[in-house]
Amino acid sequence: QLQLVESGGGLVQAGGSLRLSCVASGRTFGSYSLAWFRRPQGKERERVAAINYSGSNTYYADPVKGRFTISRDNVKNTLYLQMNSLKPEDTAVYYCAADHLLEVNTATDTGYDYWGQGTQVTVSS
Repeated sequence: QLQLVESGGGLVQAGGSLRLSCVASGRTFGSYSLAWFRRPQGKERERVAAINYSGSNTYYADPVKGRFTISRDNVKNTLYLQMNSLKPEDTAVYYCAADHLLEVNTATDTGYDYWGQGTQVTVSS
């Protein structure tokens, strides 16, 4: 089992920044690829960023490329999402997730085994 707990969400004005964190406890953190998903109210969940087990490879969805940065610290068992130049359309509940695969599966985002409870990000215009 892997327990994931997100933090760092909040209310920010458009153009501002937030840093989300996801702390893991349980089994070996460094054995999982990780991702951040978001679910805007009334819309489908989407994967916005992912990172492989070592942090050497990353993936970003087109809407966040150049604005969001995913990173991980395998010593601190923590995943991060630095979000800059935030837009109102970034408003959503953000979730971290862990996949038993070491590398990011860019063909599908349905294989994640563990999920956090989510943190709300609201961007005002």
